[in-house]
This record gives sequence, C-alpha cells and structure tokens, in this order.
Amino acid sequence: MIMSGFFRLSVWQNFFRAWKSGYSGNLEGEGFTLGGVYVIGAGRQGVLLEHREKEFGDKVSLQSVLEAAEKIKPQAS
Repeated sequence: MIMSGFFRLSVWQNFFRAWKSGYSGNLEGEGFTLGGVYVIGAGRQGVLLEHREKEFGDKVSLQSVLEAAEKIKPQAS
C-alpha cells in the first residue's frame, strides 16, 4: 500500500490540490492510514452514508454528507 500510493497519479493530484489550498498537515502519526466518513441515523435507521478512502486524499462530497444528515429522523422517546 505504501509504495503503490507513491506511484498513483491521482494520489499526487490530491496532494497538490491540498497543498495549493493551504493544507500542510501536522506531520505526526504514521500517515499511511486511510480514513472514512459515516453518517448514522437514530434508532434503527442505520448507516445513511458510508465513504471509505480508497486512496490517499480521496474526499467525501460535502453535498452527500448534508443530504444524508437531512435524512436523520429524531428518535421517539
């Protein structure tokens, strides 16, 4: 995974996109763990959105997060 990340054009494109927008990171931690975003509804609604990074810099769409959050129904008490 480490070496394949260095050879992928899309990883370098994501790096330069982040660098141009001013993101520098803190250079702490291992740096090779991919992340993800989950939006989980109340009660039995379950997972409304799941996004797992497939490569370094793979971002979730803010619009899809907002749409999933709007689908959360309050749980009856």
